[in-house]
Amino acid sequence: MRSMSLEQARALPLWRRPTALLIVMAAAMPLAFSTWSALLNNFVIEAAQFDGSDIGWLQSVREIPGFLAVGVIAIIIFVREQVLGLVSLMMLGVAVAVTAYFPTFEGLLATTLISSMGFHYFETVNQSLQLQWIDKKRAPQMLGWIVAVGSGASLLAYGLLVLGWKNFGWTYEAVYLAGGGATVLLAVLCFVLYPQFDSPNPQTKRMVLRRRYWLYYALQFMAGARRQIFVVFAAFMMVERFGFEVHQVTGLFLANYLANMVFAPMMGGFVQRYGERRALTFEYIGLIGIFLAYGALYFANWGDLAWGVTIAAGLYILDHLFFALAFALKTYFQKIADPQDIAPTAAVAFTINHIAAVGLPAALGYLWLTSPAGVFVLAAGFACVSLVLALLIPRHPAKGHETIFAPRLAVAPAE
Repeated sequence: MRSMSLEQARALPLWRRPTALLIVMAAAMPLAFSTWSALLNNFVIEAAQFDGSDIGWLQSVREIPGFLAVGVIAIIIFVREQVLGLVSLMMLGVAVAVTAYFPTFEGLLATTLISSMGFHYFETVNQSLQLQWIDKKRAPQMLGWIVAVGSGASLLAYGLLVLGWKNFGWTYEAVYLAGGGATVLLAVLCFVLYPQFDSPNPQTKRMVLRRRYWLYYALQFMAGARRQIFVVFAAFMMVERFGFEVHQVTGLFLANYLANMVFAPMMGGFVQRYGERRALTFEYIGLIGIFLAYGALYFANWGDLAWGVTIAAGLYILDHLFFALAFALKTYFQKIADPQDIAPTAAVAFTINHIAAVGLPAALGYLWLTSPAGVFVLAAGFACVSLVLALLIPRHPAKGHETIFAPRLAVAPAE
């Protein structure tokens, strides 16, 4: 497979250019991951009789590869990032495809660990490639479209699942096999159809920790802690507390990604126009309110009322929409980073993001058994800390002007 520079790639047909590859990979990953996510809570309860503690342990194990994402730095010494990304996609797809054949606590720990390794290594490399291949001026809008494409792929997976599960009696085995297999197929096609693209700036192939990136590291840490509560317990609540069945949970996910398809490009435009600080401030204020409302559903026993289900579903969709603004963290880093730092810092950031994620789900699983509302109040606290940190981002971040405490640039970039 021959390699070419990004400049040379401009002569290729649109469908073979680097941005097209990013879009195809953005579509491939959710076919497996969204299938796994949509079925997980029902599968573990029905097939493996999980309780809150079990799901907490499973999710903690799932985050171990994210904590070890810094290992990507060692791998890219020998393997190109593009190749590593596609191999990771295959690993994710294969592990998801066989998930239903191991319906025990131990079996699910094993398949989850393997699929998570593929997912987290792919996401680490994918983030790096996005920031290397997409021009800074176009990044917010382009990342918004990439989020929309990923949401479209999830929408397709969920739509087929809702249709087939309710009307055709699909089984867990068939759905997991189809979702994982589709991801593997697309990864193989990417190997065959696309050349290797050389980034304009050779990447540092060692761990990079820079003092001036401290705010980015802090935001990543809080994002990892906060997001785990949403990923682990918000969907689990819909099944355990409100008795959602597979097609209902999938329908909820379907609504999430339909909303993301519509709003993600708009969010990209918002970040491009108003900057990362305002976008992240808006996200964190919204999440504080949503997490407190989740807690109220339990504390006030609104879940026992018919309209409590509607409120919970609406909060879940809003929650997912606010999290979509997280790509503003990527563009913030792109603006402040040395170009050669992108790959190693993407790996370090994923590890930092998962420091809390490894232990938090298991610990909160025990809290969930006694006080589900307390889990969501704690999440609101995390969002408050994130809000304070976001306010430290300058209106126009750049190298040398990473926080509001750094010296101001002589000339601020144009609005």
